[in-house]
Amino acid sequence: MIGQALRFGVVGGINTATYYGLYLLMREWIGYLPAHVVAFVLSTIGSFFLNTLFTYRVRPTLRRFLLFPLSTVANFVVTTAGVVLLIGYAGMDERAAPLVAAAVAIPVTFVVARGLLIGRSGGESRADQPL
Repeated sequence: MIGQALRFGVVGGINTATYYGLYLLMREWIGYLPAHVVAFVLSTIGSFFLNTLFTYRVRPTLRRFLLFPLSTVANFVVTTAGVVLLIGYAGMDERAAPLVAAAVAIPVTFVVARGLLIGRSGGESRADQPL
């Protein structure tokens, strides 16, 4: 599990950079909250493929693809609330707040993603057809 946690950290870094780059590109045109949502969705799709293939070393299947967003629900809630609170109430800069909020959500996302992508048995089920 330590190897998975380290690989998850690498994927998380790539995912955060992707999210942050997209967020910065879009926030001037559509505002910080819509930019956060769109960047989050796009980076989550990339995160799915990186986590299945690299972190947990399982095949990306349609079933896993459909379940994976459940792992980001907690992440989305924590980061969205964090962005709103840090910018709206704490007066933090719109460029820095998403990074702080994302750091808080990482441990929860690892545990939930691991459970959804590899399950308790760690094996493939009959429902896991390749994507």
